[in-house]
Amino acid sequence: MNKTRIAVLGATGRMGRAVIQTVCESTLPVVLGAAFERGGHAAVGTDAAQSAGLGACGVRIHDDVAARTDDFDVLVDFTRPQGTLAVLPVCADAGKPMIVGTTGFSDGEKARIEAAAQRIPICMAANFSVGVNLCLKLLEEAARVLAADCDIEIVEAHHRFKVDAPSGTALAMGEAVARGAGIDLGRHAVLSREGQTGARPKGAIGFATVRGGDVVGDHTVMFLGDGERVEITHKASSRLNFARGALRAALWAQAREPGLYSMRDVLGL
Repeated sequence: MNKTRIAVLGATGRMGRAVIQTVCESTLPVVLGAAFERGGHAAVGTDAAQSAGLGACGVRIHDDVAARTDDFDVLVDFTRPQGTLAVLPVCADAGKPMIVGTTGFSDGEKARIEAAAQRIPICMAANFSVGVNLCLKLLEEAARVLAADCDIEIVEAHHRFKVDAPSGTALAMGEAVARGAGIDLGRHAVLSREGQTGARPKGAIGFATVRGGDVVGDHTVMFLGDGERVEITHKASSRLNFARGALRAALWAQAREPGLYSMRDVLGL
């Protein structure tokens, strides 16, 4: 059986190492084809698997994606917006599908991704965990039933090094809740509170952010009613869950026509 050759952008980052480890250990028909870091990074030229704490695999880390497009079938990207946008036209020109787990894009940057998706399959998700994506489905249904009579709050916690807030997953949960409630998240999101805020506005979706330690990712959505509350929580204890989901998405996307897809498409949700 031919194996899908996976390229990893940001090979020495937390998620990059997790994806490399998962590829090397996976029973899925995947193999590590290429690994990339930014120009000038100390890891360029070193063995990609060794950077993930594994034995050598023979795939060296490079800094020029355009020069190595013959080495991979699908590119997996968990970096930062500038990294994603730099390789977007390269993959589009080469006809290579992308799996994008990067978050924090502006509306204009999202438009650039949508334009590239007219040329290649792009699966983009704030979270590639199967459990999180199931929670998104449950949250939409819960909001449909509960939103009229409940206040809704979203609390997320991540490690001290995370650079964006609220997390992409928290915002995706907010979008799921808003869809279920039939409202626009942009109009109802409350991203911060300080001082004399007054009474809670009806229909608000509040966000609270916690940063510290080595928390991989905890998310809780609370539906707070009079006399009862419903909480839907997902807690991640390992980044390997996200990496396994990304590989599942990579295999799925390789067989698709150009378009912008989500993990919900991959899972049939």
